[in-house]
Amino acid sequence: MSEQSAQPEYRIEDLAHHSGATVRTIRAYQDRGLLPRPERRGRSNVYGDAHLARLRQIADLLDRGYTLASIKELLEAWDTGRGLGGVLGLVAEVHGPWTDEEADRISRAELDARFGGTPDEEAIREAIELGVLERLPGREGREGRETEEYLVPSPQELAVAAELYAAGVPLAAITGHLRELRDQVEHIASRFLEFTTEHVFARYLEHRPPTDADATEAATMVRRLRPLAQQTVDAELARAMRLLATRHLQIHLSPDPPLVKDDQPRAVSLPAGTIRAVQSLVGAEGVEAFIAASTERELNKRTLDALAARHHEDEELQ
Repeated sequence: MSEQSAQPEYRIEDLAHHSGATVRTIRAYQDRGLLPRPERRGRSNVYGDAHLARLRQIADLLDRGYTLASIKELLEAWDTGRGLGGVLGLVAEVHGPWTDEEADRISRAELDARFGGTPDEEAIREAIELGVLERLPGREGREGRETEEYLVPSPQELAVAAELYAAGVPLAAITGHLRELRDQVEHIASRFLEFTTEHVFARYLEHRPPTDADATEAATMVRRLRPLAQQTVDAELARAMRLLATRHLQIHLSPDPPLVKDDQPRAVSLPAGTIRAVQSLVGAEGVEAFIAASTERELNKRTLDALAARHHEDEELQ
């Protein structure tokens, strides 16, 4: 860094050190137009605080899941004077926490104690894979031994698992149920996003990237609408649980097995991936009719195949 200038100046190695990026990455960003070229002074390239701020901005957007191509669009908008404050505010609003729940920590000893006291490495591996636990660097305990510790992003979710285990549900069944539930909840979240994008956010996102004013308004709408998804799911889940739990109890308390009418509609569970694939073909409103029609076609095909096979067998016997 130069001591002669009032503004900090960096060689590329110094810039890499302060930003956390590698020299190779900095050069790649320059080649892709994400980072302005340095000032050339004799045989040296000189970078300033603007380059450092830009690198930190890129790193932050990458951490939020944005691609380099989309980051370039945002930065080009900023460079042409369109403003990026509203866009970054929208990014922060969407990427921020969608719950008031705070993460917690738990030691391996505490974790084992909550789930029967017997270490279960396979259960730990699955919990980490599902994001229920995140392994933390070990720290030294009282006797100088390293203590195994985990971050718990959702203490409520871990508490539910502990209660189910205490009630007699095997850990394998709990993790299997969580995987299935997660697919279904992600489908609900996807539908809510599609719905709100179509009816609320489309007008703010018609420009790519959106104008600073539109992005600011969209961020305000995100804050207003964020609680609605969970409130709707909570209300509908409560309604469905009351309805189905009552029906389930009646079935189990009845002395006779329930009669199922042939023409009575019945709910059938389908993988979330199948639902999404059909929805991409015919839209959300056509899913039910498409599945019914394709099932009917398969049944008709099998009936025709059986009739043809029977006819062939009869001819061979004659």
